[in-house]
Amino acid sequence: MASLFSMQADAETYDVVIYGGTSAAVTAAVQAKRMNQSVIVVSPDRHLGGLTSGGLGWTDTGNKYVIGGLAKEFYQAVYRHYQNADSWNFQQRAEYGDRAQGHRASDDDDATMWVFEPHVAEDIFNALIAEHQIPVIRDAWLDRENGVVKKDKKIVSITTLDGETYSGRQFIDATYEGDLVAAAGVETTTGRESVAAFDEPHAGVQTGIRHHQHHFGVLDHPVDPYVVPGDPSSGVIPRVSSDPPGADGSGDDRIQAYCFRTCFTNHAPNRVPFPKPEGYDPSQYEVLVRCFEAGWKDVFKKFDPLPNFKTDTNNHGPVSFDNIGYNYDYPDASYERRAEIIREHETYQKGILYFIAHDPRVPQAIQEEMQRWGLAKDEFTDNGNWPHQIYVREARRMVGKFIITENHLRKKIDTPESVGMGSYSIDSHNTQRYISPEGTVQNEGDIGVSTRGPYEIAMGCLLPRSEQCVNLTVPICVSSTHMAFGSIRMEPVFMILGQSAATLSAMANELETDVQKIRYDRLKKRLLDDGQILHTPPRS
Repeated sequence: MASLFSMQADAETYDVVIYGGTSAAVTAAVQAKRMNQSVIVVSPDRHLGGLTSGGLGWTDTGNKYVIGGLAKEFYQAVYRHYQNADSWNFQQRAEYGDRAQGHRASDDDDATMWVFEPHVAEDIFNALIAEHQIPVIRDAWLDRENGVVKKDKKIVSITTLDGETYSGRQFIDATYEGDLVAAAGVETTTGRESVAAFDEPHAGVQTGIRHHQHHFGVLDHPVDPYVVPGDPSSGVIPRVSSDPPGADGSGDDRIQAYCFRTCFTNHAPNRVPFPKPEGYDPSQYEVLVRCFEAGWKDVFKKFDPLPNFKTDTNNHGPVSFDNIGYNYDYPDASYERRAEIIREHETYQKGILYFIAHDPRVPQAIQEEMQRWGLAKDEFTDNGNWPHQIYVREARRMVGKFIITENHLRKKIDTPESVGMGSYSIDSHNTQRYISPEGTVQNEGDIGVSTRGPYEIAMGCLLPRSEQCVNLTVPICVSSTHMAFGSIRMEPVFMILGQSAATLSAMANELETDVQKIRYDRLKKRLLDDGQILHTPPRS
């Protein structure tokens, strides 16, 4: 960490400094400003909104009625946008219908819409920032080695790689990676806990369980992993690991797979054919060919429809857009190494699209259908129509004041001091593709477990332990197990927690105390006054 003497003596001190450009960063900034705090957003990203504006337009909501506050305001703004006829430039509104709308009221004041085009989300976030006159520094990357100054367990300032310093009374890490958390000396963890660590029945390596259908059990025939089928001495085909998967229920350092949430269209005037990526290697998709040969046909099941003939296209099936096993070192990696990992993911995902559209080994019906699709010409226009944000489903997790687990989400253990709610199923994607004892290809790590209804998220999940830092709150890389994070990681929840984190920060400033010392009854009143939903609403 940097010396105090390296700080700029005349640097402005903000009440709240937010590091990150995600949806949580925006809601945190707006909430802080509404609480009369001076606030600045220091963002490594050029575009605000993270995954919400980065392709994830088919919102993973769960129970919509537990989404309140600024998160709900965002989805109300989406609804208002699509009430304007000018928003439907390729498709008639009536043709799209009332997909994913809720909270309808007779005067539309409470109406929401939960699906949207990427640029619409970014425009809404930018409008919120502009309305509240919040300064945003873009493309500003924390100096993770020497850029955090601390004194008496408080962060004093952060410095970015360009040498700019931002001083503050409170700090919020709203990144997917938890870089400020780690650089500030707050304990973090990655990977999967064992079943025994927190008595979570679905934790750790899950070779004996098959959740969802993102595995090879959906195929008519087993898939052989070897270059010469049946001959282990011939070597293993690409994208299949020869490493043992680990003992069932054991913990490991593997990370659930990443991908890009891509925006496609089959509307010819707005369609850009899938490009052949630099470094394209058709041999990387041999495992996909063998899936086709084994009877798999469901390539298009997660082309979820957005307005104007677009999609939010997600991973689906045994071999798809998730780049399984190629992100293990991402959370703690240098910026340079992360850039390499992102490029590899982009090459893989662009390559599989090009492969399906052009390789003669792809079944004709699937190939012809894929050729009807392409990238949306009017999305991500400064990045070749490709999303600017990779889907970091999970990276670091803080080891904070309170650790939330699968058992809290499933109501086996009570959760204290709610600051927001989640409700989506515990949904983690595969972490490895290995060779089974029977000598066939198998994915592992995919989890789809019900939370048995909405659940509360504890205030302590947002807070470091007081002996490590007393003026930092964390709305994304919260203190949770891998299992719990599988549900908490949804974008609406990040927006909710961004608002709650900023409320904690502002109250700590108002009371001139540590964030860990805020009385919950005081916090709860403010959150409820600002529209947050902290407990399951009664059935009407």
